[in-house]
Amino acid sequence: MSDIVIRAENLSKKFTLGSKKQYDTLRDQVAMGFAGFFKSRNQHTESPNVFWALKDLSMEVKRGEVVGLIGRNGAGKSTLLKVLSRITEPTSGFAEIRGRVASLLEVGTGFHAELTGRENIFLNGAILGMKRSEIRRKFDDIVDFAEVHGFIDTPVKHYSSGMYVRLAFAVAAHLEPEILFVDEVLAVGDAAFQRKCLGKMGEVARDGRTIVFVSHNMAAVESLCSTARMLTQGSVTCSGNTKDVIATYLSSIPKVTHEAIGNRTDRRGDGKIRFTDIRFLSEDGIDMEVVQTGKDIQFSVGYESTDRNLKNLEISIDIFAQSGQCMIILNNELVGVNLDSAPSSGRFNCRVERFPLSPGTYYITLFGRVNGSIADWVQQVAMLTVEAGDFFGSGRLPPTTHGGFLVLQEWNLEERSIASRNALCDANMSK
Repeated sequence: MSDIVIRAENLSKKFTLGSKKQYDTLRDQVAMGFAGFFKSRNQHTESPNVFWALKDLSMEVKRGEVVGLIGRNGAGKSTLLKVLSRITEPTSGFAEIRGRVASLLEVGTGFHAELTGRENIFLNGAILGMKRSEIRRKFDDIVDFAEVHGFIDTPVKHYSSGMYVRLAFAVAAHLEPEILFVDEVLAVGDAAFQRKCLGKMGEVARDGRTIVFVSHNMAAVESLCSTARMLTQGSVTCSGNTKDVIATYLSSIPKVTHEAIGNRTDRRGDGKIRFTDIRFLSEDGIDMEVVQTGKDIQFSVGYESTDRNLKNLEISIDIFAQSGQCMIILNNELVGVNLDSAPSSGRFNCRVERFPLSPGTYYITLFGRVNGSIADWVQQVAMLTVEAGDFFGSGRLPPTTHGGFLVLQEWNLEERSIASRNALCDANMSK
């Protein structure tokens, strides 16, 4: 018997932007037929925009393999899981799955909002192929894992997003599937729940079952996954050892240029401001390619707007480690600096004394809010390379394996008096 449990060959999925869904009623078919007839007679009608979420993707996953799928937003990771889970059909190519599958692709996948948590456990389990006796046997373990004891007989429409995802993950994880698909739903839970989920997936992996895990948390991918696949514009562009694939992915983040940030389409916000570039400046105002730990640095962010008089701005420069952990948030409101108004273009400058991050590579996300509404939010706009510097004035730094945030510190030795030592000895002897 072959060890290959997932095989995809030349898998493609096309979406037509702005198109209407076609229904199989006679009236709709006649209407669409007439529309197609007149379109064919009009030589000047433009075809709709076509977006290929997957394009000629081929990959194989072996039994017991834990695979991380990584890539930028829009790379096709979630679409691939939906195709593999048979939620949506591919436009061309095929995917072959061998084994019992459980999927956790969205918060509360397969749940009915009007049913209680108890009813949804039985419903979701039955949909995924569990017998009623099997669900009853695992019911208490599912509720214990989800930590929703007091709400188990409450309709899930009243659950918070965190309760929703806890229960959804608990059901999927206790089905004992041969293949488990998990999308970036763990980001909804708190840190303790995320650790619990990763621990449960680790147990599933140790049992020899197959996991395909999509996440932007590189630390989770590296700790859980034995191999990884990097997706770019719907195709697998790198595969192999998890650390090597993560390194390739991080190095693919574009360099800092006006054009790279200004033309980014994977951004959120109403557009009242639009970030155009970011520069790293030394204390002398000189552009730097790399930053030295312990040295002063100024972050300078360019922006443009069609509004000539912007009001009440909040600007945030967020610095992340390669693992996905946010290390520093530079935010004007956090330090009590009010940007009550600003012109239609300019630069936001933030100066940091004695830059405190250990040597390594980090990436930067820019966030802007105008009058309480998100104006622009662009993730991973630039890489920040930090080199070693004499932060402590001792010529020493922690080893690279113990990197992170450097903190100024003072040490002293306080010697106890003889009377205090004698009093302590007497107290110990009397016990």
